[in-house]
Amino acid sequence: MSQLKLNHVTDAETADFRWKSLYKVGGTTALIVVLVGLMEIFITFLPGGGGTGPGTVTVIDWFTLFQNNWFLGLRNLGLMNIIMTALMVPMFFALYAAHRQVNKAYGALAMILFFLGVAVYIANNTAFPMLTLSGQYAAATTESQKSLLVAAGEAMLAMGQSHSAGTFMGLFFSEVAAIVISIVMLRGRIFSRLTALVGITGFVLLLIFEICSSFVPALFDVAMIFAMSGGLLSMAWHILIARRLFQLGRLEKKITVEKQGATLS
Repeated sequence: MSQLKLNHVTDAETADFRWKSLYKVGGTTALIVVLVGLMEIFITFLPGGGGTGPGTVTVIDWFTLFQNNWFLGLRNLGLMNIIMTALMVPMFFALYAAHRQVNKAYGALAMILFFLGVAVYIANNTAFPMLTLSGQYAAATTESQKSLLVAAGEAMLAMGQSHSAGTFMGLFFSEVAAIVISIVMLRGRIFSRLTALVGITGFVLLLIFEICSSFVPALFDVAMIFAMSGGLLSMAWHILIARRLFQLGRLEKKITVEKQGATLS
């Protein structure tokens, strides 16, 4: 009985009316992340969508891919990751808000780590610069111009090819942030234990994949097993988070109505 009372109080404190819209936005973006993830899986089964390990495709191959299918070129260089990490920004803010009463310090740490990861990843990602270089390469008329553009492309890929050392730190911070907020969930009891464990397991697997793909390219195919398992778990994590955030938003609405009724009476 006392545990039920404790949970009720925690929910009431968490569902402060000032955060109502944020919970809804966070839940909505969490579901959109899942939709983008499903789209990523679908594209993987299309011709040329499977991709290859970092460093196995030459600059000329990238330029050719961009000229033949610019969207697939952007996607293979991390476009979907850019979209998903950007969408997770309001979700992480909502998760911080949900835990501000029970573990404000580590909730804030997770949010800051994630924001840092997003900034680093997007800043280092070279999908759009490579698209520009591809167009310039197609328009080049001399071999010297093409050689310069190839050299520029190689520099771009060294700095930020998806799932390589160039983008590692951005994804590392983001995945560590997800692990930290999942541990906060485990201790805070605002989200279910299942949600927390799914998050911890999924993002640990994704972190293992990033380490292998970035620093041990020979293990890329094996690491894809971790990526697929972690990706499915991360999608389940987002669904569970969205469900709970929507619940908190509805709970807040109920509390607000009760407060208004008490004021009128």
